[in-house]
Amino acid sequence: MKRNILSLVVGSALVMSAGAYAADNSWERESHDAWIDGKAEATLLFNGNLNSFDINTDVENGTVTLTGKVESDVDKKLAEELVRGIDGVKDVSNNLTVHNEAGAKEHSDAEASGFVDAKIATVVKSRFLFDTDISGTSIDVDVDNGVVTLTGDVETESAKQLAVSIAKNTDDVREVNDQLTVTGQS
Repeated sequence: MKRNILSLVVGSALVMSAGAYAADNSWERESHDAWIDGKAEATLLFNGNLNSFDINTDVENGTVTLTGKVESDVDKKLAEELVRGIDGVKDVSNNLTVHNEAGAKEHSDAEASGFVDAKIATVVKSRFLFDTDISGTSIDVDVDNGVVTLTGDVETESAKQLAVSIAKNTDDVREVNDQLTVTGQS
């Protein structure tokens, strides 16, 4: 009898601890999804090429679902690419609808180039902002057909060289036009 009671107590404890673990795990997953959702919203908001107020994000188990409307197929692809690059995102379900004045149109080389240029600019700017040796807010990045033009101020010649190297090492960059000004000592 004592053995049955002891088995019942141990069994109950195991079931309760498994339930508590599942609840903790659920809370962690939900908070991680909320973090990804906030990061996705911010990423879309800070991109100057998109109207983020027409794009909604929902996250479940690391999968981001994009809904709403955009002006072109390029904007649709750009939104997906930006969100896909966020740490922790496992997949993106892009349910954005393209609404434009002329109606649905076929992909053109100019649209594809615009998408690539926007992606390059976003990646280069992000790398500058996250690099502690460069003042990313003082550097303007313009991209035209894969050619990156850097303008603005940097404090040292080393920072200038680092900025140019970061831009050159970004995917799809064909050339870097360095117009940075060194304001401090080399």
